[in-house]
Amino acid sequence: MSQPRLRREPVQQRSAERLAKILDACACLLDEVGYEKLSTRAVAARAGVPIGSVYRFFGDKRALAAALAARNLDQYAERVGERIGAAPEGDWRALLDVVLDEYVAMKRTVAGFSLVDFGYRIPLAAPASGANHQVADLVIALVADRVGRDRADGELRRAVLVAVEAADALLQLAFRVGESGDAEIVAETRVLLRAYLAKVLD
Repeated sequence: MSQPRLRREPVQQRSAERLAKILDACACLLDEVGYEKLSTRAVAARAGVPIGSVYRFFGDKRALAAALAARNLDQYAERVGERIGAAPEGDWRALLDVVLDEYVAMKRTVAGFSLVDFGYRIPLAAPASGANHQVADLVIALVADRVGRDRADGELRRAVLVAVEAADALLQLAFRVGESGDAEIVAETRVLLRAYLAKVLD
């Protein structure tokens, strides 16, 4: 996945570890205080680094949130990629289950993911501009070959993007209704996605 541009890319392992600590601190603080009260100074204090270390990589908290979103997308791709190998070849419903289940699992367990999943929403009610296109590209890259479809198939790309947009809206609703994601809305999301994608994948 493409990362947002940092002020300075970490070259040494120590710098990369410091960057990871800063993003971890940002994620934890998002859960604790929310985006509005998040500050670069608080992130530096939580990470145990000088404030200059934060500004070395990020101009402001918005840039921090963008980097965290990109890291989340990379982590999601890795987790889905590890699991789809066990899914039966050609069984797109099993692949869909992996894609959906991993998102719900990250929403429940990954720090900061409840506010910043793959695209930071600032203001928080705003759509994650561009992020769903990246998620759709990721899903196509992971599953197209396994279901015997061309990754450049326009009909498939459009259907997957619509499915991702619909799932995004419904899962946001599920986690507004219940802190851990309303199970019935998650189940309805699965039904909707299967019915919709059957028209291009069956």
